[in-house]
Amino acid sequence: MKLTVLGSNASSPSRTNAASGYLLEFDSKSILMDAGPGVFMKLAEIMDPGLLDAVVLSHTHIDHCADVLALFAYMAYGPSGPIPIPVYAPEGAREHIAAFARAGADHVFHQVLDFREKEPGDEVWIGDAHVTFGRAVHPVPALVTRFDLDGVSLAYSGDTGPGGDLANLANGVSMLLSEASIQGIRGPRTYVHHLTAVDAGELAAWADVGQLVLTHVPASLDPAVSVEEASSVYTGPVDYAAPGSTFEIPTTR
Repeated sequence: MKLTVLGSNASSPSRTNAASGYLLEFDSKSILMDAGPGVFMKLAEIMDPGLLDAVVLSHTHIDHCADVLALFAYMAYGPSGPIPIPVYAPEGAREHIAAFARAGADHVFHQVLDFREKEPGDEVWIGDAHVTFGRAVHPVPALVTRFDLDGVSLAYSGDTGPGGDLANLANGVSMLLSEASIQGIRGPRTYVHHLTAVDAGELAAWADVGQLVLTHVPASLDPAVSVEEASSVYTGPVDYAAPGSTFEIPTTR
């Protein structure tokens, strides 16, 4: 498996970094994981978006899903590839995104994007990859996701606070791609729907993951500080999901 970071900013894109979006490639398959503002253009720089095999959305906050509309327009009116394209997303995602597109029942939107809404505990296959969904702790329906293929595994947090299914889902994975929206020690007033870098490190240590990659770091924060904080509680390799970076996911230990 290869993971390419299309964008990793929290909340909104910046001049140099799109919001959340990642391209996961294995065998001949290409999966877009989240599609925040700016992600579609970054994707188009490295592949024809019309050739995606699937989209997986963690939730429907703007910084994780807005560019699904750009993908829709490209697939519907441009030089698209095969349609419809499967979109795996949490409950209510189809209605939420279609409403913004003013897409009624007969709209081309539904001919292009095949939403397949999933709940925690659901499992699907995308090509030869086994995909498992779990519960995220967030104000809207949200999912954490695990991909397994031939001894290689990736868990992605999407947006989540402590709790939920991420720790169990990430158990023993080759790589954990985890949000780290907050720096410093968690206290009674720390926002409960996002992780600190220390939270991410502690989770990686508990789950005995092979590698931790921090993402969803706000542009106002220094990612090097987040990496240092996570490394204080997790002894494995810790990296920042810098825009444009690629990671070859190793075989599970």
